[in-house]
Amino acid sequence: MANTPSAKKAARTIARRTAITKARKSRMRGCVRQVEEALAAGDGAKASAALKIAEPELMRAAQKGVLHANTASRKVSRLAARVKALTA
Repeated sequence: MANTPSAKKAARTIARRTAITKARKSRMRGCVRQVEEALAAGDGAKASAALKIAEPELMRAAQKGVLHANTASRKVSRLAARVKALTA
């Protein structure tokens, strides 16, 4: 356990930041899961609507440091390609 006052403060800060990061990651995964489920069901309109919600969520996660920027872009690109293939 932390002994010095600064180490105790750092531990509190880390706990707060971890909770925020977990919430962001969970929200992002939920949005992506909505797209995946719509794709699995073969519902193009629902998948397209879910992608419009998931894309900014993924990019926000990248901006906040939850994901690497290239990872977020790759995920958006692959989801968009799958949605496009389904609706085409």
